[in-house]
Amino acid sequence: MKYSEEEALGLIETRGMVPAIQAVDVMCKTADVVLVSYENMGSGLVTVMVKGDVAAVKTAVENGAAAAAAIGDMTACHVMPRPISRVGKIVSQHDIDAE
Repeated sequence: MKYSEEEALGLIETRGMVPAIQAVDVMCKTADVVLVSYENMGSGLVTVMVKGDVAAVKTAVENGAAAAAAIGDMTACHVMPRPISRVGKIVSQHDIDAE
């Protein structure tokens, strides 16, 4: 699934996999976003990334961050509206659907 410059990128970082999975579940259920990737960053940190239109990603990250914080440690969240193409290339390399 190729990343488009017209899309936003949403990221949530948690301490542990359980809050990360909860965040992704809530993000995908409450907004029209697609899971791009998850990364085990080390020291127990897990980052999940979603993409979609700007409004959907903002809604998804707000809801996902709240859900993660409710059951565990949500350490960071961020929305990047229409990031430059080089960021998209980095994200595409980590896409869970990449071939």
